[in-house]
Formats: sequence, C-alpha cells, structure tokens
Amino acid sequence: MTGRRNKIQVAAILVLVACLGGTDRLWAGSVTAEVKKTVENVVGILKDPRLQLDAKKKERRERLRQIIGARFDFEEMARRSLGQHWQRHAARKQEFVPVFTNFVEGSYVGQIETYRNEKILYTRERLENNFAQVDTKVLRSDGEEIPINYKLHLVGGQWKIYDVLIENISLVNNYRSQFHRILSTASFDELLKKLQEKRAQSSNL
Repeated sequence: MTGRRNKIQVAAILVLVACLGGTDRLWAGSVTAEVKKTVENVVGILKDPRLQLDAKKKERRERLRQIIGARFDFEEMARRSLGQHWQRHAARKQEFVPVFTNFVEGSYVGQIETYRNEKILYTRERLENNFAQVDTKVLRSDGEEIPINYKLHLVGGQWKIYDVLIENISLVNNYRSQFHRILSTASFDELLKKLQEKRAQSSNL
C-alpha cells in the first residue's frame, strides 16, 4: 500500500490515537463516547513508560490489538472488502476473516506506535436505526486538517466500526478495489498469501 493509500491508512490511525479534550459533556452516552473510550485505552498503553521499553514491544502490540479488536467488526469489514467475491468464495470465509483481521490489525498497530500527540475534533454524530456515523477532524502539527468519518453498526448491543472514510475515501472500498484486482488475475490462495506476507512485514517493523 503506497502513496495516497498510505496517507489514508496513517490518517485512520491518527484518529484512533488522537488526544480528545473538552468533549465529555457533549458526547456523554453517545456513539462518540464509545469511540472515545477506545481512544483513551490506546493512548493509555502508548503512554505507559513500562510498555515503551523495547523488551515490552510484543506485550504492547498484543494489548493494542486487543483494544482494536474489541471496537472493530473485522468480519463485516472482510465481507464488505471482498464484495462480490464474498459469496463466490463462501467456503473460504472462515479462513479469510482471521487472515484479513491479522493483516489490518498488524498494519494498524505498527502505525499507532508512531503516535505524536495529534489532536482531534468530533464535529457530528448521526444515527439511523442500528447504524451510526461519527465525523471528526484530525488537526496535525503542520496545521493540516484531515476529515475522517467512522461508520459503525450495533452488534450484540455494542457499537462496532466497519469502515473509516478519510477525506471521503473509504478504507473498505480501497481494500475492495485491491482485492478485486488481485482476484481478477490470481487465485484466492494468492490473495491470502499476499495478505499474510504484508502481515509478516508489519510484524518485523
């Protein structure tokens, strides 16, 4: 993933680890509050002096993956990312979801560790039945503002993220285009292999 795709992914990571200030009363009891809870847990780990040691890298990353995994609906992301191929490869779903999950988590955790106290503003929250969207802006140190919107749905009484839009570009749509391009010329096994290779690369960073 290069160029603009990298910018999209990095921006998404900044949302997860941004500092939130002055929003407690405004968003108390809201979907935004649920996202804020995840952010605070992530920041707590990143700021823990004990976990910043190189010897604690494995433990730190595992704890970050647990927090991310609790907020993201990776199965829904996997389904939407495969698009038309989800039904075509129905027999491989149980195999694909964990590989996809490991790929996304690995990419995210590696970027999260670059946290540098970026700021974030929550600008709007929209609800429609069991779906919600939380609109935000990341304020970078160079003055650039990056609009980022979370899409969530209710799963077992909890709000789970299934897509992130950065500058109106969907991560899921981005993945779907890449996966479709691969599956148009290669096998499903090749797609799994590519995801596993990228996951291994992120683990070595």
